[in-house]
Amino acid sequence: MTRPNILLISTDQQRYDALGGAGNPHISTPHLDRLAAQGARFTGCYTQSSVCAPSRASLMTSRYVHNHGLWANGVDINPDEQLFTQVLADAGYDCGLVGKFHLGAAQHGRVEPRIADGFRTFRWSHDPYVRGQNAYHDWLEQHFPGVLDAAVEQGGNGAIDRLPTEQHYSRWIGEETIEFLTSGRDHDKPFCFVVNFFDPHHGFGSPSAYRDRYDAGTLPAPITSDLSTKPAIYTEASRASYAGADRGFVDYSPAEVQDVIAHYYAMVTLIDDEVGRILDALEREGLAEDTVVVFTSDHGEMLGDHQMMLKGPMMFDCSVRVPLLVRWPGRIPEGTVREELVEWIDLAPTLLAAAGLDPMPRQQGRDLSPLWTGGGFDDRDWVLSEYRNSCWPYDPPVHTTMLRHGDWKIVVHHGAPATARQRDGELYDLRQDPHEQHNLWSAPDAAEQRLAMERMLLDVLVATEDRSQIRLSAF
Repeated sequence: MTRPNILLISTDQQRYDALGGAGNPHISTPHLDRLAAQGARFTGCYTQSSVCAPSRASLMTSRYVHNHGLWANGVDINPDEQLFTQVLADAGYDCGLVGKFHLGAAQHGRVEPRIADGFRTFRWSHDPYVRGQNAYHDWLEQHFPGVLDAAVEQGGNGAIDRLPTEQHYSRWIGEETIEFLTSGRDHDKPFCFVVNFFDPHHGFGSPSAYRDRYDAGTLPAPITSDLSTKPAIYTEASRASYAGADRGFVDYSPAEVQDVIAHYYAMVTLIDDEVGRILDALEREGLAEDTVVVFTSDHGEMLGDHQMMLKGPMMFDCSVRVPLLVRWPGRIPEGTVREELVEWIDLAPTLLAAAGLDPMPRQQGRDLSPLWTGGGFDDRDWVLSEYRNSCWPYDPPVHTTMLRHGDWKIVVHHGAPATARQRDGELYDLRQDPHEQHNLWSAPDAAEQRLAMERMLLDVLVATEDRSQIRLSAF
């Protein structure tokens, strides 16, 4: 078996519907749509958390949040965890990363500690803003001296978001990836390169060349809900995002919200163009036929839906359901669309299997390849996502757990003894209510369904405990 190259491309905070190929006619993503048409698009991919670090740790370890222990942003990953890229490196792959990683605390210029990750090439920049060790800033200073300081003086993060395309963080990601593909890799080895864009993460800004492509007034307004029928934390989050660390939805005018959506779409279109440049480089280097390309995102963005912005304890589909595209020429039939429920923990096992390697001993995900080969696939028809006061911390803490099973979704907002907050929850019939506007948690005619979902969630939490330690005998 010839071992394929692996190109894993991830964005940050891109909702599942921010993709033309997913049926959104208002956003321009021709290169990603081409990637989907040349391979498989998964319509039901969910991340293991609604915020960055816990979700990214699940990707790299193929383990649920309650097992890998990186339960919140600002927590360092346990050095005993095994990352799939180290497994690939040990098997002879030339591994590298550009952009964000976020398996450790990185606020105030802290350099997140690395554990055994297998990356020979490591061009790390947590985001475009934080000064200190930042490979993007180094590149910017080398090619555009003085631009960073001028942007900071002009308007800080907002000015950096709006730098011209040739100076933008997303362009830097594209440039570094193309350099690796052309001259930076070890040509005698297969490669695994992880491409981590920061956008369309907020701040909500983009180069004028991309923002000008969108007429904010013609874009659909956000989905609304009656927040009085949902847990009280959502009214709180509507007033103040990030536990009070950022503007809440109520502080935006309708025109400002539409402008945010336009910038968000513009950021995605810029990424799309960079992905197009990367795919073209694969073709020029004669690598396309031997490379598995994956495109996905670590979680979504509220973007004004349900009168909320950004992310946090929300488990709506716009927050935890993400794009997943996989292209492998000659292996995945073109135009494949799969509707099975899959998770971010499934990506590492799928890539290790593609490389002909054994599973990691403690992995919890599944190899997805039977979904395009026609082999046997364990379609569990459920996915799990967890939030443990994981973003900007609330006081008292907020803990939510989501289970989707078939067309039903339950979100438990935990109470005592986990937190002093009142226990509450959400229950949605996604077949009848795809935008999750009607919370059936307290509906008398849904009481039996709620009980069944609560019981199943308890069973899933037991089923997903880490019991990888070998039992040697009966006692």
